[in-house]
Amino acid sequence: MQRVAKVAAPAVLLVLAFAALLAALAVGGGANAPIAIDPGAVVRYGVPIAKLIVDLGIALAIGALALAVFALSPAEREFARALDVAAAGAAVWTVAAAASCVFVFSSSSYAAPSLSNSYGQGLGQYLTTQPEGRAWLWTTLLGAAITVLCFAVRNVTVLGLVTVLAVIGLIPLSQQGHAGDTASHDQAITAIWLHVLFAGFWLGGLLTLVLLRNTLSPERMAAVLPRYSTIALIAFLVVAASGTVNAAIRLGELPNLLTPYGILVLVKVTALGALGLFGALYRRLIIGRLTRGATRRLFWALATAELAFMGIAEGVASALAVSPPPVDAVSASTLQNTTPAEYLTGKALPPPLDAAKFITAWNLDLLWALVVFFAVFFYLAGVVRLRRRGDVWPWHRTVLWVSGMVVLLWVTNGSINVYEQFLFSEHMLGHMLLTMAIPVFLVLGAPVTLALRTIRKRDDGSRGAREWILLLVHSRVARVLTHPLVAAGLFAASLWVFYYSSLFRWATTDHVGHEWMTIHFLIVGYLFVQTLVGIDPVGNQAPYPLRLILLLATMALHAFFGLAMISNTGLFLSDWYGAMGRNWGATPLQDQQAAGGIAWSVGEIPTVSLAIIVAVLWSRSDTREAKRRDRAADRDGDAELEAYNAMLAGRDPRR
Repeated sequence: MQRVAKVAAPAVLLVLAFAALLAALAVGGGANAPIAIDPGAVVRYGVPIAKLIVDLGIALAIGALALAVFALSPAEREFARALDVAAAGAAVWTVAAAASCVFVFSSSSYAAPSLSNSYGQGLGQYLTTQPEGRAWLWTTLLGAAITVLCFAVRNVTVLGLVTVLAVIGLIPLSQQGHAGDTASHDQAITAIWLHVLFAGFWLGGLLTLVLLRNTLSPERMAAVLPRYSTIALIAFLVVAASGTVNAAIRLGELPNLLTPYGILVLVKVTALGALGLFGALYRRLIIGRLTRGATRRLFWALATAELAFMGIAEGVASALAVSPPPVDAVSASTLQNTTPAEYLTGKALPPPLDAAKFITAWNLDLLWALVVFFAVFFYLAGVVRLRRRGDVWPWHRTVLWVSGMVVLLWVTNGSINVYEQFLFSEHMLGHMLLTMAIPVFLVLGAPVTLALRTIRKRDDGSRGAREWILLLVHSRVARVLTHPLVAAGLFAASLWVFYYSSLFRWATTDHVGHEWMTIHFLIVGYLFVQTLVGIDPVGNQAPYPLRLILLLATMALHAFFGLAMISNTGLFLSDWYGAMGRNWGATPLQDQQAAGGIAWSVGEIPTVSLAIIVAVLWSRSDTREAKRRDRAADRDGDAELEAYNAMLAGRDPRR
């Protein structure tokens, strides 16, 4: 009976997923024969079916990995079983992605799969030269690599890196499909990536729990389920937000909800709402009562029902990926009237930047909007937890953290995000704020200290957020990166290397490169400020004189960089910033010189602020040392001074 119950839930998931896929294809027309050459029903249905299986394999692999590195104990049998589940999911991912390579190529070339030499040559060329083909090839190879690693690796730290590899490896897949056909290309890429990733954590984690049913004792289930519930709650919020952005991009207008594509979106929203209800039931009725037999049976019944709705959502999502949305690719007639700015960026040239636009212009970057939301929420939740148990947390740290996050939200979603692809000066302003202003607020907020004081310690050998934070801050990599000379070197060298290499072009013209740039400069700035004025127990602390020397030296290099840019008579990325066709504002060369002025001058306020903070900390350190010596003298009758005087009295004067 136990074996039947364990198999029933995955079977319900698969049956309803395929049934929902076929029904959604019929409604949305995703598998209809094209007006041009028809590659055949096998290809037309093979593309969405293979994609559905890829999504399910990805979900099982990353969901099982997430549970292994966050919720399960390596000392228990559940850990090895979860890795076996992850390996099986990755194997399904690999085989289905390989099939997708064939089906997607056949669909784009209108050629039915065959064993002929011409078909094989075309497929090989497609996989190595076309962006879509390379993305599917990379997805296949990544699935194969994760399959092997899940079998070969049992170290939790290495498995954490494997999970990060899987997360990053989903980026090429998110760049395909409708993401490349809309004016909101960047938003679509981010939304699809977040949607697939967190849906995978949610679905794969629950499916893994079901498959581990006979392995988890009631006591272990009572410990693991709350951890999964935390993952599921975060995933639900991210999936809801990313799904909303995706739907808004595809539908364009509210009346389009009545189109076949819109009806499928409503079906998916309904399934998501039902899943949210299941999550609420878990948290209110089940967690904390799992040691009771009746509650355990209720949980497995609800888990089966939840997987059923997840199957419906996955099937509809796979059909939506191949169904024509109301807002689709730009027409050829429109392309003939495309402006230079639209040709380069895919966006219309924004209106002239003025004081009002500097505040009111916004362009959503969902990734950073969610980062800011969760960072502020968990920080405030930690402060509330401290206050409830009677501990004190300085109010100014909370204000600094929230202020830094608000500035980060504005840099990544406000006017800088609107204008930085068109104005070099706006790009440079965002860069300077990311490296020199925002980290000051965040470091002085002491997030690591707050986390270590509020997150509960695990006692079963698993690694929660507290254990991972301790591992990271005490690791050899952290010790190297937070060495004052290394942190200052990265801070200064990154500026020169970035702008005088192809990295600048990649970060300007490619959305993935832009996100990498934001992450890189935020981390580099954080590490440098941490070595200067850090409160958290992270890495190395340099003597105060060395801190001031490093601060002045790095700021001098920034100033030299700004002067070099001001005096440069050639344009950085002349085929980009110089080819926008902008008919307002400064000329491209004048705008570049303004960017150099920003690089030179904007850092002055953070530099002075940091210098003052270092000086104050230095003074307080000397004061504390003096008070320590006074207290020691009071306790021992100034024994240290008496010993020193005795030594002098016994010394030979002729020496």
